[in-house]
Amino acid sequence: MRVAAADVIRQVLTENEIEFTEKDGAFTADLPGERKLKTTVTLTVGPQAVQVHAFVARHPDENHEAVYRWLLERNLKMYGVAFAVDHLGDIHLDGRVPLHAITPTEVDRLLGAVLEYADTSFNTILELGFATSIRREYEWRIARGESTRNLDAFKGWLEPR
Repeated sequence: MRVAAADVIRQVLTENEIEFTEKDGAFTADLPGERKLKTTVTLTVGPQAVQVHAFVARHPDENHEAVYRWLLERNLKMYGVAFAVDHLGDIHLDGRVPLHAITPTEVDRLLGAVLEYADTSFNTILELGFATSIRREYEWRIARGESTRNLDAFKGWLEPR
């Protein structure tokens, strides 16, 4: 079953023209996003299941409780993966799927879920957990006449009212 699952993952990544590396049953690929420019996902074929793992954001600088609560509330609506926090407080998406459930459709759906959840959550995570840093960066750029284009997603709460 492990070989079949690896073959399916390889097939889906190849057919979708997603560049990947493969080592010891682990497939690692970068999924392109809009808000989060890329999300690195690893699918590891184990003896019983395929583990899905993706880094989303480093530990929040502030407002930890609100960030983690928001992530837990999101978990209630998610498919295949859930937000998790490691021992450093960094935010990941993780999931496990039994080997017998690994089909091309399921792998495609899992990759889509990882991309969707990482990408659509990224700005909210930044707003909740990094507002002070973002505001400082914005003010620094304004004071020096630098472009603030990469901060456009936060303009609604950055600009003085």
